[in-house]
Amino acid sequence: MAGTVADLALFPIDTMKTRLQSAAGFSKSGGFRGMYSGLGPVAVGSAPYAAIYFCTYEGLKKVGRLVPESYHPLVHMAAASAGEVISCVVGVPVEVVKQRAQANTKFTSSQVFRMTIRQEGIRGLYRGYLSTVIREIPLSFIQMPIWEILKKFWSRKQQRAVNPWESATCGALSGGVAAAITTPLDVAKTRIMLAKHGTKTATSNIFQVIHNIGYKEGVHGLFAGVLARTLWMSLGACIFFGIYEKSKIILS
Repeated sequence: MAGTVADLALFPIDTMKTRLQSAAGFSKSGGFRGMYSGLGPVAVGSAPYAAIYFCTYEGLKKVGRLVPESYHPLVHMAAASAGEVISCVVGVPVEVVKQRAQANTKFTSSQVFRMTIRQEGIRGLYRGYLSTVIREIPLSFIQMPIWEILKKFWSRKQQRAVNPWESATCGALSGGVAAAITTPLDVAKTRIMLAKHGTKTATSNIFQVIHNIGYKEGVHGLFAGVLARTLWMSLGACIFFGIYEKSKIILS
């Protein structure tokens, strides 16, 4: 529920971010046209991606209660990392098709999917898997412990557990900070996924791409779309964690 609502509600901002990060530039990637291009894969993939992530995260958090409280931030980092590695099995194909449709409005998501399979096979759907994992692990290392720490601090201040909207506020702060810091990794991941089959960028690792972007485009290139990404992650985390906590209360 949380993943689907957050991704669908903020999809136009995600499209802007992708086009700003594209090597072709915002205007040539579509500008403000077709802001919902690539929505289909997200509508299908958001729910299983979020479900796999949080099943893994919450499961490992329970195991982590066996260690002293001072080590809990490390447990949260490890749990978040494991969740990302596993959920990316579903998330990366969705991301590949979505971003290629966002950056090229001439083709629908289904056409992009068929073209990718025809030209690159199943491996094409997983181009950028390692880059995505490398982006997501630092993101989770920053976001999830900050979210947990802010919730614990707020809870102690008011001497009761945080409610869903308070958790959502903590999520917005942690998500925005994590998004801004990890933008260069996100830009490089986007370039790898959007690169034409057979080009150097398509076969490069994320660190090579970051180096090339920094050399040719400087800091501006490395932080392309940072405002859109920070806004998207802040609002997305607010919606996501708010609905997530409320859903847990309802379901329990």
